[in-house]
Amino acid sequence: MTPPDTTLPCPFDANFFNDPYTTYARLRAEGAAHRLNTPEGAPIWFIPRERDVRAALSDPRLSVNKAHSTRGYQGFSLPPALDANLLNVDHSDHLRLRRLVSQAFTARRVEQLRATIEEATHRLADAMEAVGIHDLAATYANPLPITVIGDLLAVPDEDRLAFSFWVATMFAPDHPGQVGEAINTIQEFLTNLVAERRRALGNDLLSDLITAQDEGDKLSEDELVSLAFLILMAGSENVQHVITTGVLTLLQHPQQMEELHGNLGLLPHAVEEILRYAHPNQMAIRRFPLEDIEIGGVRIPKGETVMLCLASANRDPYRYPDADRFNMHRADTSHLALGHGLHYCLGAALGRIEIQSALATLLRRFPRLRLAVPSSELRWRSSWRSHALRELPVRVR
Repeated sequence: MTPPDTTLPCPFDANFFNDPYTTYARLRAEGAAHRLNTPEGAPIWFIPRERDVRAALSDPRLSVNKAHSTRGYQGFSLPPALDANLLNVDHSDHLRLRRLVSQAFTARRVEQLRATIEEATHRLADAMEAVGIHDLAATYANPLPITVIGDLLAVPDEDRLAFSFWVATMFAPDHPGQVGEAINTIQEFLTNLVAERRRALGNDLLSDLITAQDEGDKLSEDELVSLAFLILMAGSENVQHVITTGVLTLLQHPQQMEELHGNLGLLPHAVEEILRYAHPNQMAIRRFPLEDIEIGGVRIPKGETVMLCLASANRDPYRYPDADRFNMHRADTSHLALGHGLHYCLGAALGRIEIQSALATLLRRFPRLRLAVPSSELRWRSSWRSHALRELPVRVR
């Protein structure tokens, strides 16, 4: 039997987009699971507490496969060529794909990119040095990860920023019709890219994915295109916003920023705290119960949509003392920003290297870096899935 409709008013209003954490604190205090509507009006179950989110991320009764959805929010409506990736399959299917992808995404390959990443940060910093005021998002944070991932997949230079724009449009369109347009453009671009690479294999990750085999098993055409989409999307969209919000966080905590200037050895610890405190991804990928389940004592029917709020979990005071305070000396460096369990982020190691290198170069090159506008004038993207700055005006000298 479906429980009576106890849907709360949609909390994702204009105030939420500027400061989601106040809403999360209220929802954590009010209950373990809340029946809400998305801004588009689709019903979801919202899970805000760290203990419940962590447990649910590794609960095999919660599927990421949209075939198990009976009603409610299902995420982006994607064609099969973009949907057949690690985010949308469970258990043995997920392990199969991950095993094939891991052959081309080894720790050794990622570590070999460190020098290339550092070189790219200095090129971008050189361009910033010539001008006093910059939008750091547009001139530094956004180009860096798309350059790294573009090199990894050998994407033509002229297509990289365009791809980044299409992905950003998916998450925060100016009007609803733009989402479909962006998805169609991405699919056509990646389908052509895979076809071209098949005709002329190279020394790049996409070529490795095309030739990857495990006991005779290979990736299908849809899986290839979809994995290229996932790697390019996650590798550019997430990292660029962590860099931007990370810089803002340090600028808003000048004493800790000054410590980093004096000791860059603290940077890996600071990056983990940035990931906990200010990661742009608010939610894990939507999940659907394979049977009626309970989360925090609340019954959730089979097939309904469960949204696990990573950002709320990472600010849960029952898990992290003084959780709303940025503290790069925090003893507990664990967090859920990169997931947990089977769906832990495949590109976590690469992302960490990019973020550390980006921040290290800024700290070395621009010791007087500061905001060019008051914090209250910064504009945030209108998305309940991602808390990201539209731009970050800074002075570099």
